Amino acid sequence: MSWRDPDDERWEEPGGPWEAEPSGRWPLTWRGLLPRERWIWFEQLWSDVCMLRARYRLALRSGWWEDQVQVETLAALAAWVARYDTGEWDDPPGKLALLYDLERVAALLRDGLDPFDPDRDRAAFATYLVDLGCHPPPAPSS
Repeated sequence: MSWRDPDDERWEEPGGPWEAEPSGRWPLTWRGLLPRERWIWFEQLWSDVCMLRARYRLALRSGWWEDQVQVETLAALAAWVARYDTGEWDDPPGKLALLYDLERVAALLRDGLDPFDPDRDRAAFATYLVDLGCHPPPAPSS
């Protein structure tokens, strides 16, 4: 942003950062989000985790959402994959690096006894979010 005289009505060049389209990206952590935003953030992560689990055969453990290292790892991996999937990044060596790094990422996700099962674990996940102070969406009215 360039300095302008305070009497000038335009403080920013046309097309500057205030007029830029939002990226549509969430932060890589839920910390700092409002309670309703936290719920949405975790819901998106749940969806991303289910996709990553199937796509890359990640051996996730039940309760991954309770381990902040695993949460941050999965959020970062989901963001990394999304940038290639959307075409935001078109870097074949970078995509290969992602695929090679899956083994190291999997090592961060090994803690826990039971394997992650989305159907079985969904209720425990929702309970954890409520305990964390997240606000779920309002129940539909009948």
